[in-house]
Amino acid sequence: MENLNAIVGQISGFLWGWPLIICLLGTHIFLTFRLRFIQRYIGKAIKLSVTKDEMSSGDVSQFAALATALAATIGTGNIVGVATAISIGGPGAVLWTWLTGVFGISTKYAEGLLAVKYRVRTKDGTMAGGPMYVIEHGMGKKWLAVMFALFTSIAAFGIGNMVQANSMAAMVNDTFGVPVWITGAISAVLVAAVIFGGVQSIAKVCNVLVPFMALFYVVGCLIILAMGYETIPASISLIFRSAFTGQAAMGGFVGSTMMMALRFGVARGLFSNESGLGSAPIVAAAAQTRNPVRQALVSGSATFWDTVIICAITGLVLTNTGAWQSGLNGGLVTKQAFETIPVIGPLVLTIGLVSFVFSTILGWSYYGEKAVEYLLGSGVTKAYRSLWVLFVFLGSIFSLDLVWNLSDLMNGLMALPNLISLLALSGVLVSETKKYLWDDNMDAVDETEAIVINK
Repeated sequence: MENLNAIVGQISGFLWGWPLIICLLGTHIFLTFRLRFIQRYIGKAIKLSVTKDEMSSGDVSQFAALATALAATIGTGNIVGVATAISIGGPGAVLWTWLTGVFGISTKYAEGLLAVKYRVRTKDGTMAGGPMYVIEHGMGKKWLAVMFALFTSIAAFGIGNMVQANSMAAMVNDTFGVPVWITGAISAVLVAAVIFGGVQSIAKVCNVLVPFMALFYVVGCLIILAMGYETIPASISLIFRSAFTGQAAMGGFVGSTMMMALRFGVARGLFSNESGLGSAPIVAAAAQTRNPVRQALVSGSATFWDTVIICAITGLVLTNTGAWQSGLNGGLVTKQAFETIPVIGPLVLTIGLVSFVFSTILGWSYYGEKAVEYLLGSGVTKAYRSLWVLFVFLGSIFSLDLVWNLSDLMNGLMALPNLISLLALSGVLVSETKKYLWDDNMDAVDETEAIVINK
């Protein structure tokens, strides 16, 4: 097992290095120019996300789809991931993480558009979509669609379930001294209560949980920044300077160069917002929207909130408090920063992290379910949900080094078929965007009927 873990870890580490950085960031930049800087419509996207669309078809509202996507993406990557990037790459990593989010908006927009355009209606009347349906019906490559669904179904049980449950149990144990098996059992029960109600139940919980958890965490960060407001200009200057010159982390212990800041800043940004990985469009396909572009804009706003706002605030907090020079790693860096809030600081961070992790488990349960449904049909739904709940408990009590590495690998492999479809169908992206957005026809209803499948 140790040898297998080492091999999988090496492959995963290689994939999440320059290969994926080049593929993902390259796609972000290409689509940004191809779609004429779609980021300039972010104000319209935010407005649409809170606007109820009466003339639409779908399973959940656009805001509910956005909340579910954010539930899955806002997680440990925003806190632990950013801290890791800064610990290794220095404060300059914050700028590269932020820029990755800005360019990633275009890719998340593209994923959402194609997900709605090529979504299907199942025999029970619900919508199903995502890269597997885009690849099959948009490109005619069934085998590639199957590969994406397979990678997603495996990654879901790892990155979206067991490693999240393990992180949550460890945090609660560290802060409150609660045994991990108790946290695991409670988490499993709560997850079961939500996911057995299907996407409507998941979306309903995320509708409430996501705004609360994001606001709770951001307010905590703003309090820390307010306490050290005098040094904020200097911290921002340090972030920009070290992004291009390199700045040693941990007082010179890790000789950080510009390339390290670039690599780890971009990698953590990509991992955090999941733009290009193909996960978020699975729930975007369930949204009630009158045409693909409306939901595409809403989907793009998810990356804005996740990386451009939350990751940036986290990075500024870690830089401004000096926690990045503590010599600590990962979440411990963020914990030290939050300890600057007397008494309640660690509690605020723990509550924020637990809510982030729990919501990620809910969001990824839907992603994995739809991937398995694509492979095996809807008859396995109840068995899948039961297995998901069991793995939440198991993830809480077992060591997960191999699971971490394997799920990281599968998560990265998901991106490859998805990126191929985005590039191959970029002409469709342009034509649909022109039809509804550039020609100022956003209120038009797409009269194309969804394909009906008997699954």
